[in-house]
Amino acid sequence: MATEPRWDDKLTSEETYTQTTEFAGEPSDVTGSRLAAEAFLVVLTRASPPAEPERWDDILLVVTELAANAVQYAPGPFTLYMRRTFDGVHVTMHDTSTTPPAPRPFRPGRNDGGVGWHLIHTLCDQVSVVTTEKGKDIHVFMPW
Repeated sequence: MATEPRWDDKLTSEETYTQTTEFAGEPSDVTGSRLAAEAFLVVLTRASPPAEPERWDDILLVVTELAANAVQYAPGPFTLYMRRTFDGVHVTMHDTSTTPPAPRPFRPGRNDGGVGWHLIHTLCDQVSVVTTEKGKDIHVFMPW
């Protein structure tokens, strides 16, 4: 599961903040990924608060969308990687599907989704997808 610093450890600004959390791919893992991301941000905030308060919520929303897409469109487990960069947070979601995500039309009033991928592109500074024979990694970079 997650590799997290202990809450009582003193962190210096020179440390690298990373977290890896693996999930089985169940619907409840969407909530689990959000909670894992929140735990990462709690530790990060102790040493380096976000420049703007909404950045915390933006990261949680993007992680939730990525996890929901992994559960819905990729069979099996997925892994959430989070890492502090010099100017933000790098999030990678690895899943077992080799199909890159594609935007779908958003139709208000219909409950068929279509907004998540657009939302991810709006909130992130950079988005990239790397496919392999074993799945794909979706990399997003967000300001902190």
